[in-house]
Amino acid sequence: MTEPKHNLEGKVAAITGGAGEIGTAFAYGLARIGVKTAILDLDLDKAESLANTIAAETGTEVIAIQCDVLSADTLRDADAAIADRLGPLSFLINGAGGNNPAATTKDEHLQSNLSNVEDSFFGIDPGGFTQCFDLNLLGIVLPSSILGRRLLKQNSSVIVNISSMNAYRPLTRIPAYSAAKCAVSNFTQWLAVHLAPANVRVNAIAPGFFLTEQLKYLAFEENGELTPRYQRVLEHTPMSRFGEPEELVGTLQYLLSDSARFVTGVVIPVDGGFNAYSGV
Repeated sequence: MTEPKHNLEGKVAAITGGAGEIGTAFAYGLARIGVKTAILDLDLDKAESLANTIAAETGTEVIAIQCDVLSADTLRDADAAIADRLGPLSFLINGAGGNNPAATTKDEHLQSNLSNVEDSFFGIDPGGFTQCFDLNLLGIVLPSSILGRRLLKQNSSVIVNISSMNAYRPLTRIPAYSAAKCAVSNFTQWLAVHLAPANVRVNAIAPGFFLTEQLKYLAFEENGELTPRYQRVLEHTPMSRFGEPEELVGTLQYLLSDSARFVTGVVIPVDGGFNAYSGV
């Protein structure tokens, strides 16, 4: 019996939403171990600046490609550019996603006297719900369908999706995001079964509460104090802190490596114990 190989140097990865904070951590984490990386993002200027910085710091080839995960045409262009500039694709990390304010309720609960109907679920714009689902679910389905064809030609390749704690425990106020991430976890398992005969592994990471710029905006008052909502989050996180995006990188590297060569169809929580804690 031989030990699994951990060396990913020279492999090629594509990261959608790659210029976001989690995508940035992933791009750094892959480039540092020699994985040639394509940062796919709507914001080309931001992606190019990031790619140039990572390449200069790590000595690994990193490129930026403008891409809309809901546009088949831009995904096909990205697919061709990756093959031409970096070589055969081995890894697809579907990192694009996010909530939509139009799919968020103003209040956590419907009042028993029905005084806040318009600030509850019944006041949500159906279009916002659709947009949230499109970004989080179709934004994984389309890249997996178009870029994933390249993975079929490799001896061993991997898709990693980004799910969420909301897939396990839906948070109040964000029904569309919670439901969409639940669909991401389900689709991850479905695709893992479907692609297993082609030796393509499909897994997901479910982050808990990570200290991104968006979370800083939502979680803290102007005076620097936590909002009551996010005080409750930390009270239900056994490690009593928010995660840092870099703390997702080890799980990603593991899932891409041959150490996980018999791992497919799983969703790994990286959440400081949030999902394990019942509250008592």
